[in-house]
Amino acid sequence: MTQKEFADLYGIPLSTLRKWEQGEASPAPYVLQLLARTLPSTDKTLQKLQGTDGAVYYYDKYKKTVEDTKGNCIQVQEELDGVKTQNLGIYLRDLFEAFYEIQEKFNRDCRYDKEEDIIWKSWEE
Repeated sequence: MTQKEFADLYGIPLSTLRKWEQGEASPAPYVLQLLARTLPSTDKTLQKLQGTDGAVYYYDKYKKTVEDTKGNCIQVQEELDGVKTQNLGIYLRDLFEAFYEIQEKFNRDCRYDKEEDIIWKSWEE
């Protein structure tokens, strides 16, 4: 991708991008975080985590996401650095099990909705 294409894609003035690249200016930390969350991950940014059950997950510290081998990606708020390795595998297994459960409920609800003439009311109403 050229500088111009990148600048156009993210709405960054080309002159600003060039200043960043030449070291004349630095983007604000929040800008770096926003950009990191939209750029594709690379093997260099992913940390491989293995659960005690053999399951493999990938942690992107910059995007603050964890991903399973099926390609499901979940945003996490907590930094994973410093979490005990033995426990982290358990936490990730629990996180993805809950994700699969709610994903299945969502899919089931959508299938049911297509078949039935029902309008649900939310609890807030």
